[in-house]
Amino acid sequence: MARQAQYEELVRQLSAVGAVKRDLGRILPPDCSAGSAGVLTLLGRHGDMRMSNLSELLAVDMSVTSRHAAHLAERGWLERSPDPADKRSRILRLTPEGHAMLAELSRRTTELLAERLSDWSDDEVGQLIRLMTRLRASFGDCRTAPHRPPPTTPTVSTETAGTTETTETTRTPAQAR
Repeated sequence: MARQAQYEELVRQLSAVGAVKRDLGRILPPDCSAGSAGVLTLLGRHGDMRMSNLSELLAVDMSVTSRHAAHLAERGWLERSPDPADKRSRILRLTPEGHAMLAELSRRTTELLAERLSDWSDDEVGQLIRLMTRLRASFGDCRTAPHRPPPTTPTVSTETAGTTETTETTRTPAQAR
């Protein structure tokens, strides 16, 4: 098992991934936000779906998903049609223009990664992919995982001058090791 210092370094490195995400965000077309790109990517990967399914995949509130869908529909990248099974619900579908934008986003992202990782071997890129896939799998489906409070120590009873006091101590994950 890794030592505490390794986990602390891992936290620093994961925080630095934000810089990579920001750089990837800078290559997006002006009218395509990171949220819009995420919606296009999910629809490209999973196909037509209900707005509620997309909201779940994005792990955001339905109102946020609705704003993204409206933005994409205004640009002609997405169409919203009534769900035949439930007329109150909408089915989201990429248009040919949406597929073209998705292809453009993929091209831009691939070019940036190829440029930034040009001194990496194919094996190193493959190793990064395997490790990131494994890291993501270790966290499971983060959209539905409940937040867990820090671990606590067992309840301790102490007697002082004829009274009993019960205390519970909360420890940080680092202290729990």
